[in-house]
Amino acid sequence: MDKASPFLWIKNTAEAIEFYKKAFDAVEIYRLTEPGGKVAHAEITIGGAKISIAGEYPEYGILGPETIGNTTVGIHLQVDDADKLFHQAIAAGAIIVNPMTDQFYGDRAGSVKDPFGHYWMISTTIEVVNPEEMQKRFLAMFVS
Repeated sequence: MDKASPFLWIKNTAEAIEFYKKAFDAVEIYRLTEPGGKVAHAEITIGGAKISIAGEYPEYGILGPETIGNTTVGIHLQVDDADKLFHQAIAAGAIIVNPMTDQFYGDRAGSVKDPFGHYWMISTTIEVVNPEEMQKRFLAMFVS
């Protein structure tokens, strides 16, 4: 296997593509549109990473977070300026899930939920932390 990339199912694919352009500087590669105008499949890139997007197809059990009420997957964007992209996403219509803060594992990170129900973690590495130190810091959070 060479790569893994996310595939998002979204109720309104065309609207989502425009949101991702504004929120995350996504670049649209292509879209396949059905005769009635529904976007059946599209590909975008965010920071060079490919993300596939498709509309919902209930007849095949393909439903997005808006329809099922939640998602079990989040997308992590590792960027040079997390604060900038975080605020850009909020300005585009994302909702804050976790505010931007410095994390024990060495990143400055925050997360948002997009209008289509998908969760995005946005982070910048501010300190390289080895796994042993990361575990130590993690356990320290449980001490009162």
